[in-house]
Amino acid sequence: MSDTLPPCPTCSGVYTYELEGLFNCPECGHVWSEAEVSSVDEFIVRDSVGNILADGDTVVVVKDLKVKGASAPVKIGTKVKGIRLVNADHDIDCTIPGFGKMGLKSEFVKKA
Repeated sequence: MSDTLPPCPTCSGVYTYELEGLFNCPECGHVWSEAEVSSVDEFIVRDSVGNILADGDTVVVVKDLKVKGASAPVKIGTKVKGIRLVNADHDIDCTIPGFGKMGLKSEFVKKA
């Protein structure tokens, strides 16, 4: 039955069920309507100044970011090419020169 129902827009849980015309998520308790499903299908990620980001964009880091386990932070002005947007606790998957693959939050970058 959960194969035809949409996943939860809040936690991406797949065990959703329908009750009285509303979708319910037993994992996080979120309740939403069918009209909300179409607007949630595509998420929009904005950078620190409000520009809409897309896969493959180039962004610039706007704040020094400490990296756990690294001896130096990611410096302000570092250019990151070929980003990939994800719907997770961070918004961007990327490869930063000198650091490797990592996830960034969109609030710490701006579109180049």
